[in-house]
Amino acid sequence: MYGGGRRGLMGALADAALSEGGEVIGVIPRAMVDREVAHDAVSELLVVESMHERKLVMTQRADAFLTLPGGTGTLDEFVEALSWAQLGIHAKPSGLLNADRFFDGLVAFFASAAAAGFLPDDFGSLLLVDDDIERLVDRLAAWRPPRPERWLGAGDA
Repeated sequence: MYGGGRRGLMGALADAALSEGGEVIGVIPRAMVDREVAHDAVSELLVVESMHERKLVMTQRADAFLTLPGGTGTLDEFVEALSWAQLGIHAKPSGLLNADRFFDGLVAFFASAAAAGFLPDDFGSLLLVDDDIERLVDRLAAWRPPRPERWLGAGDA
């Protein structure tokens, strides 16, 4: 599941997954479809009305969140998914693929925020960071909530 675009890294990843027989689900706001950036060859393309709805649908349907290097949109979607886990809205792991140390600054920010008391004690267990994609995927699959009671009755987003 990804943002539904056909350009750039998103499109290249979707194409690679499709060429290997993978199922690819895209979630894209109507405004982006209208600008002709939707990937029309994905297994399923969900067209939503807004970026807010896109993030909700992706959060509801995803089993985990794996973030690759990207820009502000990537950061927005990653931080929202991680925040929702912190708040107990969902119990799904978040991972950063720290390719070429791309996310070192962000990881340092989280460490600084935790040291200053702005993040909960178990925040480090909510975020998985690795520079190896296979190892990160294995860690995401094996992840268990640090405090399962946090999510009781919270639903899926």
